[in-house]
Amino acid sequence: MRDDLSGLMAFLAVARRRSFTAAASELGVTPSAVSQSLRALEVRVGVRLLQRTTRSVGLTEAGSRFLSRLEPAMHGVQDAFDSLGELRDRPAGLLRLTLPRYGYQEVLGPRLAEFLAAHPDIRVDIHLEDALVDIVQQGFDAGFRVGELVDREMIAIPVSGDIVMHVVGSPAYFANRGKPKHPRDLRDHDCINYRSRTTGGLLRWGLSDGAKRIEAAVEGRVVFDDAELVLDAAVAGLGLAYVPESRVRKLLAEKQLVRVLEPYSTTLPGFFLYYPSRAQVAPKLKALIDFFKLKRRR
Repeated sequence: MRDDLSGLMAFLAVARRRSFTAAASELGVTPSAVSQSLRALEVRVGVRLLQRTTRSVGLTEAGSRFLSRLEPAMHGVQDAFDSLGELRDRPAGLLRLTLPRYGYQEVLGPRLAEFLAAHPDIRVDIHLEDALVDIVQQGFDAGFRVGELVDREMIAIPVSGDIVMHVVGSPAYFANRGKPKHPRDLRDHDCINYRSRTTGGLLRWGLSDGAKRIEAAVEGRVVFDDAELVLDAAVAGLGLAYVPESRVRKLLAEKQLVRVLEPYSTTLPGFFLYYPSRAQVAPKLKALIDFFKLKRRR
């Protein structure tokens, strides 16, 4: 196939220039290389394509017919290469992203309209998944995840501040069970657990006692692998929940939930945009990276 392509390029150049020397100059090879490529092509197709004399080069009837079909096809090939050049030079095409629902709600969703307005040739395919996925194996351009979950082999840039975590419960729950005063009191309460879809383990509740950080393995009668349902269960009075502040701000204001253990609150690393390599970053992905870098500086 590679030899055929060399022969086709040589044939087109000679047909245009009517000269082996001029064709060789155009292709950046020697006249003998052009001649060899053409001989190989004629052997391949089984007919003579060129009439050669010591003073001129012309097309045979078969050569003329072949040229009339070949030129449009080669223009199509050139157009295909040009289209790749356009993708290389400007942000365009489909951007496949993976992130948890909370990441979409907090990081990407509020900024998506602005990003797409700035880059009208980019389309996005968004895969919402709490489990950590292999973005290379599954064909994603990039992902958004909390920092501590990002593989160290990935290039990662911060796109949000740290996540403040709260322990909350409903007024009805506290009316029946009272409020914990210290992290050790959690052992006497029903705590709604969240099971990681990545590891299969239960999320430990990170709290701080002065300079000491506590990683509490809490217990309760209800476990979910969906963060949305953890919050719904807390509102329903099924127990205490460990959730990001931004997720419960409105519910706290409406007094559907009440915050406890405030002196012991701590933070988790914020969200990062991550991708496999710094080499040959596609313009569509670079546009997303630059967009979030600019947002972080503001």
